[in-house]
Amino acid sequence: MRKLPARYAGLVMPFLLSILMTFIVSLISTLRSVGLVDHFLPIWMGSWALSWMVAFPTLLLVLPLVRRMTSLLIEAPR
Repeated sequence: MRKLPARYAGLVMPFLLSILMTFIVSLISTLRSVGLVDHFLPIWMGSWALSWMVAFPTLLLVLPLVRRMTSLLIEAPR
């Protein structure tokens, strides 16, 4: 399988992170809201899709700020 060039890492990492995080959080939130009903899967997938549509662009916007904040808290290697 061919890999993407390294220059795409700044998009791929938030893309994958947003998918995984929203998948898990929307699962928990949907289970808590409606319980394990017969039509749970379509409800969950709708919640996940909306969550991901917000999370991915948000990650792209805030990631530079989070990196700067992290560098203020973490000592650089010598």
